[in-house]
Amino acid sequence: MVVMSESRYARVERERRFLVRGVPAGVVRVLRIEDQYLDGTRLRLRETTDQDGNVLRKLGHKVRLGEDASAIAHTSLYLDDAEWSLLRTLPGRRLAKTRHIVERDGITLAVDRLDDGTLLAELDDGDAPPSAPPPWLSVIREVTGEERWTGGSLALAEPDAPSS
Repeated sequence: MVVMSESRYARVERERRFLVRGVPAGVVRVLRIEDQYLDGTRLRLRETTDQDGNVLRKLGHKVRLGEDASAIAHTSLYLDDAEWSLLRTLPGRRLAKTRHIVERDGITLAVDRLDDGTLLAELDDGDAPPSAPPPWLSVIREVTGEERWTGGSLALAEPDAPSS
């Protein structure tokens, strides 16, 4: 594990993850996301398609900040078609999901519907101390500290995920 105090290139995320029963009211945007976690690395290729068909492609790198499972330094590089095509040839595990961006009561969060139907919500606390999830988010349980609920682990668990 790499410990970083701060970085001028990375954005620090303090996301908590929750298994939830449903997508709450207040969806303002829906995105289709296809990730490829590159074998043997902490790198992820991500293709995001919005409701209008616009596509965004990027290479991401995430590093945990110490022992706190929710604190992650995240760096992204935006890719053109040639870069995307080249990097997609690298071996990796894929994970597809539909992301629902919810804005309600001054809170913005994402609820991902995995292709198997599982609903996983992400709430970014920013610089504030962690607070209880909003009462309208029908939480089954928090899974922030459980490695099996990270994107890379979920991609490993996908039985139909093709390797490139």
